[in-house]
Amino acid sequence: MANLKEIKNRITSISSTMQITSAMKMVSAAKLKRAQDAITQMRPYSEKLQEILGNLSATLDLSENAYADQREVKTVYIVGVTSNRGLCGGFNNNITKKANAIIAEQYAGKNVKVIAIGKKFNDAFKRSEMNFRPEGLGGPEEMFNDLTFHRSAVTAQFLMDEFKAGKVDKIVVVYNKFKNAAVQEVMAEQFLPIEINQGEEGSSTGDYIFEPSKQEIVEDLIPKSLKTQLYKALVDSNASEHGARMTAMHKATDNAGDMKRTLTLQYNKARQAAITNEILEIVGGAEALKGN
Repeated sequence: MANLKEIKNRITSISSTMQITSAMKMVSAAKLKRAQDAITQMRPYSEKLQEILGNLSATLDLSENAYADQREVKTVYIVGVTSNRGLCGGFNNNITKKANAIIAEQYAGKNVKVIAIGKKFNDAFKRSEMNFRPEGLGGPEEMFNDLTFHRSAVTAQFLMDEFKAGKVDKIVVVYNKFKNAAVQEVMAEQFLPIEINQGEEGSSTGDYIFEPSKQEIVEDLIPKSLKTQLYKALVDSNASEHGARMTAMHKATDNAGDMKRTLTLQYNKARQAAITNEILEIVGGAEALKGN
């Protein structure tokens, strides 16, 4: 059994850790409220805009909508969205595992390039030949240092330009979709080409009158919708990160509390045993003096 000083030092250390994890939980809870409100307000708009985009694309021919060009897949971009920091359970590892699974199962033998949004995803692939960091996008950690639609739009525009120029044939965004503080769903969404919504007989599900013209719709609505789609994924991931970290820190605090109680009981037993031994030694010494 460890001596009393060692046990006491461990109890002190665990108490300090509990204070840190409890504080981190409260900070994440405060950030989660703002991030959750943001994604809750944005998600219906983004999903409806994406639905309209799919329906609209079905009414346009290829010459009018270069973003729906379904061509042979030779080059693929995997955009992985993670956090810049850890201590959030399996939040980051789940994205890395999903990206690796997609690459191995769906795009084996293809020219795959990985673009990181978030430091942890970049760390996972920084030694890989697939890692691709275009100039002008900044470091992988910069997006979540100050998450804004403008920052997201720069990345979305780069991806759109790459696809339109024929440098990439498919772009997939892998991120965590926020469900609640304890649950995040790993998503792999096709960013480009646009997935066209089809009716039962192959006709478009929407009937649209174009005003002012199809060309202006293509030049304005489709790029805006794609930028919104990427921004929604980033906001989703941001809310998921705070939820995952809050849950992880809550569990860590509970586990530290259990360990502290166990060590306190162990300390009390050891202290009681030490006191009992001292009493026995005193009694034994007194008996020996009586015998003399």
